[in-house]
Amino acid sequence: MKALLVYPLFPPTFWSYEKILELVNRKVLLPPLGLITVAAILPQDWEYKLVDRNIRQVTEAEWEWADLVILSAMIVQKNDLLEQIKAAKQRGKLVAVGGPYPTSVPDEPHNAGADFLILDEGELTLPMFVEALQRGETSGIFRASEKPAIDQTPVPRYDLLELDAYDSMSVQFSRGCPFQCEFCDIIVLYGRKPRTKLPHQLLKELDCLYNLGWRRGVFMVDDNFIGNKRNVKLLLKELKIWQAQHQYPFRFNTEASIDLADDSELMDLMVECNFDAVFLGIETPDEESLQLTKKFQNTRGSLSDSVSRIIDTGLRPMAGFIIGFDGEKKGAASRIVEFVEQAAIPTAMLGMLQVLPNTALWYRLEKEGRLQQNTKQDINQTSLLNFVPTRPIEDIAQEYIEAFWQLYDPESFLDRTYRCFLKLGAPKCKAPFKMPSWIDAKALGIVIWRQGVKRQTRWRFWHHFFAIVRHNPGVWEHYLTLCAHNEHFLEYRQIVRDEIEQQLASCQVQEYVGKRGKGEGVKGKRVKG
Repeated sequence: MKALLVYPLFPPTFWSYEKILELVNRKVLLPPLGLITVAAILPQDWEYKLVDRNIRQVTEAEWEWADLVILSAMIVQKNDLLEQIKAAKQRGKLVAVGGPYPTSVPDEPHNAGADFLILDEGELTLPMFVEALQRGETSGIFRASEKPAIDQTPVPRYDLLELDAYDSMSVQFSRGCPFQCEFCDIIVLYGRKPRTKLPHQLLKELDCLYNLGWRRGVFMVDDNFIGNKRNVKLLLKELKIWQAQHQYPFRFNTEASIDLADDSELMDLMVECNFDAVFLGIETPDEESLQLTKKFQNTRGSLSDSVSRIIDTGLRPMAGFIIGFDGEKKGAASRIVEFVEQAAIPTAMLGMLQVLPNTALWYRLEKEGRLQQNTKQDINQTSLLNFVPTRPIEDIAQEYIEAFWQLYDPESFLDRTYRCFLKLGAPKCKAPFKMPSWIDAKALGIVIWRQGVKRQTRWRFWHHFFAIVRHNPGVWEHYLTLCAHNEHFLEYRQIVRDEIEQQLASCQVQEYVGKRGKGEGVKGKRVKG
């Protein structure tokens, strides 16, 4: 069997970082870990080719070569997923799809022409799919009612990737999260009991990457890396030894819940393993909203104190924030900006609340008749809410635009990053010195020219840089890397403003047309004539 694995396009998002990746001659931030794990679970006597459409198009020779086309996607990739299903069917190919989006909304890829829906987690449903093929079946839907153990999941097929095109690699240690946030689909897809791999199993994956020559960042893609603290500490104790033996070839970052700040042993172990950043789901500083959305773990202490402890340990915080919660008071976005500035969080991902399929929030709003079922928008930072909120959507959207613009004002971003790195705990791992590549040196030169010479940020750039070198010299390289992120956000904040304003205008036109059709004026008054 010749299987062509196709990964659909992402639209521009907060994390796409196109402008930064261009500087270092790379195409994509992260690889399709799900697809290369699928390739490892399927029979190894099959032939495989992988095309990440975020790097390049599928060639006609590759379409012709394939007996079977396999696609996987998240909801943000849905438009291109549906297009690729149609493209494969136009060429007479068998098509199988899976991943988070098809699992949550199977009807859409099925209606686009997919022959096989391999839903839920592949450790259970991929063997069902293979057995169906062996029986000569040409269509089917495969689901699992249980969550599999992942301590037997094979090493992903990293050899199928075009490694040079990626900025970082991905590994996964656990699935699931113990919390119950109303808006989150992770607990729907992967359950509330975190399941982990064995430490030696993950180290085997790192061995594979090391042997392939990888020497850059590795993202631990777990949705809550510390969901099972006992097991993650066992991993970190072995990873610490592995990193030292291999002279620290990898820098790690990951996602974790805010209660990471309450476990100093865990934070110290992460830094000793060369973790340098962690993404935190803070969502909002408004405790009433946190209580309403059942994010109780964020209400047990001071959020700003927790972030401060994480920074002091040596982990740079990234954080997610949301506006649009029910009962939210006016000025929610401004309070988020104030919190981000006060806590010195360089990278704050702000978005309007999106209702994801099959979540507790989805079912509550469906019962209340507040879902906008026919929305076709992508779900990312350029999306309006996909439900009817409890305060005017125009107010929420305007607050959002202003807050995003303020957060990524070039001078504000540099100031906030500077304050974070002044107090950031020094790294505890020392990799051998190596000369920077020509590409990295060129990228650094471009950032220095733009931010330190050409733009109005020039004074701040040099003041902050020399102060970091003087007061916290162990983090200066990490600091400059974050300064480069300004190149992405400077452009992306304009994309956010333009697209949200365009959607608002479209909504207002549709509302006007709808009211005219009912014989009403713009304000709901009867039209004469």
